[in-house]
Formats: sequence, structure tokens, C-alpha cells
Amino acid sequence: MKISLRFTDQIRAVSRRQAAAAATTLVAALMAAPLWAQQASAPNIIYIVADDLGYADTGYQGSTIPTPSLDDLAASGAELTNFYVQPMCSPTRAALMTGRYPLRYGMQTGVIPGAGTYGVPLDEYMLPQMLHDAGYQTAMVGKWHLGHADAAMWPKQRGFDSFYGATVGEIDHFTHESHGVPDWYRDNTPIVEEGYDNILFGDEAVKVIAGHDPAKPLFLYLAFTAPHTPYQAPQDVLDRFPDIKDPNLQAYTAMVAVVDDQVGRVVKALDAAGMRDNTLILFHSDNGGVVNALFAGDTKVDGGLPASNAPLRDGKGTLYEGGTKVAALANWPNHVQPGKHDGLIHVVDMLPTLADVAGASTAKSLPLDGTDVWPVIATGAASPRSEIVYNVDPLMGAVRDGDWKLVWKAALPPKVELFDLAKDPGEADDLAAQFPEKVAALQQRIVALAAEMAPPQLILEAIRLTFYAPPVSGDPSVLFGQGD
Repeated sequence: MKISLRFTDQIRAVSRRQAAAAATTLVAALMAAPLWAQQASAPNIIYIVADDLGYADTGYQGSTIPTPSLDDLAASGAELTNFYVQPMCSPTRAALMTGRYPLRYGMQTGVIPGAGTYGVPLDEYMLPQMLHDAGYQTAMVGKWHLGHADAAMWPKQRGFDSFYGATVGEIDHFTHESHGVPDWYRDNTPIVEEGYDNILFGDEAVKVIAGHDPAKPLFLYLAFTAPHTPYQAPQDVLDRFPDIKDPNLQAYTAMVAVVDDQVGRVVKALDAAGMRDNTLILFHSDNGGVVNALFAGDTKVDGGLPASNAPLRDGKGTLYEGGTKVAALANWPNHVQPGKHDGLIHVVDMLPTLADVAGASTAKSLPLDGTDVWPVIATGAASPRSEIVYNVDPLMGAVRDGDWKLVWKAALPPKVELFDLAKDPGEADDLAAQFPEKVAALQQRIVALAAEMAPPQLILEAIRLTFYAPPVSGDPSVLFGQGD
């Protein structure tokens, strides 16, 4: 009888330990899982990208440019203070859409020009495809710039249920033309409309939200063309800033204000649709602001360049912080803790992070360079990454390891610069001569990445246009008509 009681007691003790262990495991799992996972449905995702916005050109970054909508989102959400992108437009958008460095598929050099016939390769599994496969309604409004010469590369064929906007890198904001050629589409159909493009994007985003089927979560990718050149804005918005006498600065300020206006309209539309509490809003620029006319775009700019990336060095098109570190924020009521979240994030991280948030699978993706940084965004946790690959191409490369950053111009005449970003975020003090071992280690990393990269498609395209285009011949009648 005593043995039987002891045995029964042991069984009960084991059962209590198992129950306690199971409860502990459950609590730990719930704490580790995103809060959406404890709810009935995945969240809506509104992903907003500005075009050539300066690092310092929002109110919450200290600018005098009024951006109350973005300021409100930053104040009630997370400022992502170490958010990195590629130095130019197409590469950043490609990195966002694939979760892979553009060097993997030849998109690391420049942007897709108007005459370019290439784009993101069709074997790359894109973010909208992943979310569509996870049950999302997927909509794109705005600028694509990931391939326009072949309709197979357009948004509708890359995972978006609907598309409204432009396919190329730069259009006139009123005529919606690039070099006189219209570039304005609804889905796969060219359309003609009047109006300022970025306000039309706001109109469409509001319509998408209002018409959304609540049975599915919504992914809306809203990619503005402002404040990219040409510096143009509606007169009524220009009139808000009568004290700004420089025409470029006035137009640029008005363009940023238009973007902010549309962001405010999107938030109001989410509130009206009862979607706001279950919607994650993300915002950042595609690269730093333009401070060198070489990178201003197709339009010739007369006068000064108004963007500010202060206190960072340089701007768009360069591997310095001013070209690659951008103002970014995340907002989701009761899910993203307000504050400044300082962990390192690269734009390639957004695909695996949104896969986590959405409960989507990345199994169809080619090997990812990004990593899930949801805890960084949601709570300000330490980042799982210590490395930032700014870019690597045949002419130059830059990487960051911890606080150390190497910028290597390999083309002749070569130049190597080493910075300690913790002490020198403005990259003013080159330490390469003092730390040759660190230089060698980071150069070795760049060489290893270069060994893995695909040939830049822009260079291949330039070779095609230069050497395989038909010859240009003079008109002999003109010559012979000159006389002796």
C-alpha cells in the first residue's frame, strides 16, 4: 500500500512538472511570437516609399518643412534610426521586393534607364507574390522602376492584384510623360488622366482602402514620385510657402508637403474603414536626398539642389551615409512600441520580416540576404545583424561591420576610407592609415561579395546600345550640297 501511494505521488509530481513545463513553454511562445499571431487574422500592411527624400527633410527629423502626418506616425510609433537602403532607386526597390542584395541579380549599378530593356529577373520571388500566396489582397500605387520594356516585368505580373501608376524612373508630374512618352497605367492598360501624379496616387490609395474586401488582409505598396525631379508642385501647394524665394526649394518643400498630405489621407481612410488598429504602416525613402546634379535624374536642374541629409555626408548615388541611411518609421497601434529603435536594419530585411508578420512562407525565395528584424521594429530589441552591405559593383564597394565602415573606390585612381560610425557618423575622419588590419579584413569581405555578384545589367545594356546598335550615317546630300 505504501509503494502504491508512493508510486501515485510520483505520477502526480511528474504530471505537475509536465503541466508546469507546458505552461512555461506556452507563455514563452506567446511572448516570442508577434502579437498578430495571437489574434484571428494577419494585419494589413501599408508600405510607403518616398522618392529622393532627404534624411533631414521631415518635421520629426528637425526640418522646417511641415510634415504633420509623418510626425504623428513617428511620435506614436517607432523611429527606425539605423535604417539602410541602396544608394539609388531601382536597387533599393529591388532589394525590398526580393529580400536579396541587388548584386545577386545584376541590379547593383545605377538605375534602369528609359532605354533599358532589363529588370529584376523573373525567377526572383517577390514580396507581393509571397503575400498574395499567403492570402493577401495586393495593390500597388505609384512608381515601379523595376522593369518596363517587357510586360512580364510589370507589377501585375509580379504578384500585385492591381496596379496604378508609372513604370519608369522619372515622369513629368503633370503630363505623366518620360521624354515625351506617356507612362501612366491602370493594371496593364495605358490611360490618360489629368492631375498631379502624387495627389492621384493618394486618391487611388484611398479608393483601394475603401474598396478593400475585409475577408482578406491588405498589402498596399504606395510608392510616391516625390520629391524626385522635376521639381514641380500644384500652385495651391506652392502658395502655402510664399516666404521661400528659391524656386527649387519652394517646389521641393511643396512636394514633401504633398506626400505628407497623402499619408494623412491614407491614415484617415484606414480609420474610416475600421482598419487602423490592425494595420502596420511602414515609411522610408528609397535613398538619400540629391546633393549632386549628376544624380538628379533625367531633368536638367537649374539652380540649387534643395534636399538636406544633415548631419550625414553626401547623398544619393554615393556609398556614404547621406546616400544610404534614410529616415524611416513603423506604426501599428498596440503592437509597435513608440520610441527611437536604434538596431541596424537593411531594406533586404523587410521581406523576411513581413513574412513573419503576415504568416507567409519564403520557401519559394532564392537564398535571402535579409533577416527577420521584427523584434527590432516592434520593441527596439537588439538587431540580429552586425553587417551592412552598402553595395558592391566592379568599380567600388562599401561594407559596415559593427561600427566600422569601409568605402573602397577600386577604380583608378583607387581610394580607401575607414570610418568609426559610433564616433564619427558624419564620416569626416578617415582612419584607414591607422587601422590597416581592419581595412584588410573589410576589403576581403568586399572581394568575397564581388566573387558572388552577377554582372551589372546596366553595363551589359550600355554595351548592347553602344556596340550592337545600327550605325549612324551622315546624309551625303548634305555634304555634296556644301560645294567646294
